[in-house]
Amino acid sequence: MLYGHWAVNDPHGSGSSDFLAPRFAALGPIHHGRRPEHLQPSREALRLFHKEHARLLNFPLIWIDESLRSEIAEAMSETIEERRYTCYASAVCRNHTHLVIRTHRDRSLVMWEHFAERIRSRLRQRDADTISPHHPVISARPYAVLLYAPDDVWGRIRYVERNPVKDGLAVQRWPFVRPYDNWPFHKGR
Repeated sequence: MLYGHWAVNDPHGSGSSDFLAPRFAALGPIHHGRRPEHLQPSREALRLFHKEHARLLNFPLIWIDESLRSEIAEAMSETIEERRYTCYASAVCRNHTHLVIRTHRDRSLVMWEHFAERIRSRLRQRDADTISPHHPVISARPYAVLLYAPDDVWGRIRYVERNPVKDGLAVQRWPFVRPYDNWPFHKGR
């Protein structure tokens, strides 16, 4: 997620349990987990919440347009190649990205840090006039889901592939994405 786009007390609910900055508490309590459908806020309530939330941020929000989407994808591709990661799905949406990455010698948080630093560096360099050297660019906390069975991986791949379309974007195909082979059961064990 790019910096500032998901609040710990987002009215949809969140995976957070505490505020990093107390000033955001005035916008409402944290609801851990996704709120049930019948408790989801109206579009107007969401719009007002996000307007107030953006006002409290230390840095401006960055939105991903087609040009930034290409830069971010290139940064992810470089990280995958350099770190020798295996990627089964990827999406670069308007304010967040998704990756389905096979387990690796790097732990998930370390992997996230490699991706975040490459994206952060690339965007700061590309837009030095609008993105200050102190702008975090990427959120402070990653959202990671660990998958343990091929069926779970297949489900997450489908979710990631559909995500850009839900965001009003075209279907995405990236050259660094490899077809999933049911790893670790790919050799028919």
